Amino acid sequence: MLVDSPPEQSADRTAAASAPEPARRHALRAAGLLLAVGVLALVCVASIAIGAKPVPVADVWHGLFQNSGTGNDVVIRDVRVPRTVLGLLVGAALGLSGAVMQALTRNPLAEPGLLGVNAGASAAVVTAISFLGVTSISEYVWFAFLGAGVVSVVVYLLGGSRGATPVRLALAGTAATAALFGYVNAVQLLDSAALDRLRFWTVGSLASADPATIGKVAPFIAAGMVLALLIARPLNAMEMGDDTARALGAHLHRTRVLAMAAVTLLCGAATAACGPIVFIGLMVPHLVRAVTGPDMRWILPYAAVLSPVLLLGSDVVGRMVARPSELQVGVVTAFIGGPVFIHLVRRRRMAQL
Repeated sequence: MLVDSPPEQSADRTAAASAPEPARRHALRAAGLLLAVGVLALVCVASIAIGAKPVPVADVWHGLFQNSGTGNDVVIRDVRVPRTVLGLLVGAALGLSGAVMQALTRNPLAEPGLLGVNAGASAAVVTAISFLGVTSISEYVWFAFLGAGVVSVVVYLLGGSRGATPVRLALAGTAATAALFGYVNAVQLLDSAALDRLRFWTVGSLASADPATIGKVAPFIAAGMVLALLIARPLNAMEMGDDTARALGAHLHRTRVLAMAAVTLLCGAATAACGPIVFIGLMVPHLVRAVTGPDMRWILPYAAVLSPVLLLGSDVVGRMVARPSELQVGVVTAFIGGPVFIHLVRRRRMAQL
């Protein structure tokens, strides 16, 4: 004779069975993040060891910690280490800014250029080179950052300021981007000297990395990273809609201002240092979201780790396929990222916002 269990006991058993699930998911995400850090370390070693002149791993270690002034040591310490460090910073900045943009606009196709940040930085750099005679990266990095900041403020005002919505911000950013890149193209066509100086910067490149440039952009990228991580919880609420976010206690205006400030700091500094590199901020958050789900508290750290993997990996590929010259990293990321992103879009189980 079968006796049904009391409802209370069934409920207790169900709760006990489901209780470990959040802890298990947390452990799996943490393990995945550690694995991603390991992959990033391997890519960093490859970035230092692989180039127009291959360097054995033993010489890489020697050049890093026992510099004796040999040719390999000079290449490693003066060229490849700064290039790798800049790739780490810029990759993390682009990945975080892309994830924040997608959460802010609730648009799965959003990327750092959607608010006109890239266009503002590019317009300011072109102006500085063509009309002010600026030639050094360490000088025009400030113009790029200023242009990115000014355009972000203008887009926010055009989008409605306190009444800004994701759609208004996206439309205002698209309009600003079209106008500013039209200006950039016009100046480059009329000023051949500016075109020559900008032809590598405009496609995105890590080749100009040096300690001075890293020192100028690192504080801005660090500030943007901290700000982006601090607003992860309110961004989670905003992804569920404005009404739900208000009901959960999120301050929409403050969160949007802080999110735009983070994107400006991150994308402005990255664009100033390397030029407008595409696809990193668009594709990596999609890959991350498929693993972590929609929780921004996990998406942001994963994006900060995996975006440099893609950027540095693309830089290594660009150095290998065109020896003894190289392909600019912006070309390689577009070439690699395009087919991968199309595959992600066509998948039925692609992660949604």
